[in-house]
Amino acid sequence: MADHRQSAREAIRTSGFFSDDRIASSKQFVNPEQPGYVGFANLPNQVHRKSVKKGFEFTLMVVGESGLGKSTLINSLFLTDLYPEREIPGAAEKIEQTVKIDASTVEIEERGVKLRLTVVDTPGYGDAINSKDCFRPILQYIDDQFERYFHDESGLNRRNIVDNRVHCCFYFISPYGHGLKPLDVEFMKALHHKVNIVPVIAKADTLTPKEVRNLKARILEEISQHGIKIYQMPDCDSDEDEDFKEQCRLLKAAVPFAVVGSNQMIEVKGKKVRGRLYPWGVVEVENPEHCDFIKLRTMLITHMQDLQEVTQDVHYENYRSEKLAINKRRAGGAAVALGPSAAAGAAGAAGAAKEGPPEEKDKILLEKEQELQRMQEMLARLQQQMQQQQTTQVAGANNVQSHHV
Repeated sequence: MADHRQSAREAIRTSGFFSDDRIASSKQFVNPEQPGYVGFANLPNQVHRKSVKKGFEFTLMVVGESGLGKSTLINSLFLTDLYPEREIPGAAEKIEQTVKIDASTVEIEERGVKLRLTVVDTPGYGDAINSKDCFRPILQYIDDQFERYFHDESGLNRRNIVDNRVHCCFYFISPYGHGLKPLDVEFMKALHHKVNIVPVIAKADTLTPKEVRNLKARILEEISQHGIKIYQMPDCDSDEDEDFKEQCRLLKAAVPFAVVGSNQMIEVKGKKVRGRLYPWGVVEVENPEHCDFIKLRTMLITHMQDLQEVTQDVHYENYRSEKLAINKRRAGGAAVALGPSAAAGAAGAAGAAKEGPPEEKDKILLEKEQELQRMQEMLARLQQQMQQQQTTQVAGANNVQSHHV
């Protein structure tokens, strides 16, 4: 009997079911937290890991006349070279030059965080002799990105939507004038309800500190006078620390940002700094006492999420509501033109789509879209026939009058 028990223990031990490794592995899982702790306080960490793994997207547009240092400033902001093979046109080519849209995308990684940065440049803006309506291509580009996102969002595959909407627009203002030019006013009035506009005074090293303060006050006065809505940084929460509140106050007071850009490294007092060398001294780009470059970069980085949220919740929602209203009016006009039977059929298809399985829903929605397209084509043909009838009637009336004469 004892031998039988000994052999049974030996068989169990050799089987590995109650082996020492199995027991040790089961003892490794313990509750790391105190009793009464559920664990949902760890949810922000899960979101953080998922966001870092997915990466971030941001689209920045730069608008301004040629020669204001837009490309240099962008390269200085993100420490990269976005325009390695850029050609600058001559004065003769700029006479009849039209505005072009040049989008450059670069992948930036810093401490394991990936950023897909798209910089949209607008060469040719304000360079031609006749600059009337030169901002129309820019406006069309912003609407096209909204339309593209709207189409992807309304499609069947919504998992991998690439967000190319313009989240922020740096508008460069010339330091050589006495405020805003008429073109500056017209551009910002046309786009301030579609994109977050951040006014930037270019080449601030051409002005004295007093001239910079006067120009800032003048620009803000004209912006308020013309009813232009630029990007407003949000207020700090009451539970934020005092240093962050002071930083936000200084950033708000620096608008419009007077900046200097440079890609050259200059040695000053034994340290290499990014700046510009003049016979009377060195302008340090990253020195807050020399320009607002650091403030502009801090504003962009610390408010990048807010810029995306304002684009999504305000500008895109405005475009989306207008688009849906237009589509609704078109669908209503088509239903009226084709009669109540077609409208009832479309309503029945929509009700069936809500109740059926996913495959049936897709099929019904596709049939509904095809039916709406047929109704629109039929409406267009009816309108064309009505126009032809009106033309024929007018021609007949003219013939009768000429006959009486």
